[in-house]
Amino acid sequence: MVTLVLRLNSIFDRIADAWSSIALLLLRLYLTPVLAQAGWQKLNNLDSTADWFGNTDYGLGLPFPLVMAILAAVTEFVGAWLLLFGLGTRLVAIPMMITMLVAIFAVHWDNGWLAIADANSWLADGTLLLNESVMAAPEKLAAATSLLTEYGHIDWLTSSGSFVVLNNGIEFAATYFVMLLVLFCFGGGRYVSIDYYLLQWLKNGAANNDT
Repeated sequence: MVTLVLRLNSIFDRIADAWSSIALLLLRLYLTPVLAQAGWQKLNNLDSTADWFGNTDYGLGLPFPLVMAILAAVTEFVGAWLLLFGLGTRLVAIPMMITMLVAIFAVHWDNGWLAIADANSWLADGTLLLNESVMAAPEKLAAATSLLTEYGHIDWLTSSGSFVVLNNGIEFAATYFVMLLVLFCFGGGRYVSIDYYLLQWLKNGAANNDT
């Protein structure tokens, strides 16, 4: 039994080693449009973003809001394209992880885990970061559906998908943080990132200098 486990582990190690770079590439490809879009929206609405960052009544109440807005926007937009090509992957991941942590604790934390209010989720029953408004979502959706059925064009309005109640929890930001942490730990991947070839060039240059 021990021999079988060891052999299986050896096989899995070889498979993981062969596919690890593809997995890291897929992470980068997934994150690029998400982060680029977030950064682009901030850049296109820089004044309103800065106002939200600095406002203490309805915003985050952060100091130097315009500077913080610019830093967040540039980090997400420029960093996303650097991730796409795997250039400075680990370095880029650091400010992006910080941005995700700020989003988690300053923006989404009070809303619990769920991004979409789903009262049927086990995460809505009080076991993890409960937001009581999630439990009220079915009643609100039923009321909206009833009103639109009677007074609106319910079939047209739902032709692209069912209505949902946005909960705006930490789910997405936490997921992106974990993905960025993986990239920080393992880099952009062999053969599929500029970092890999740049590092090889630097190693060869150092070896030539030593000789």
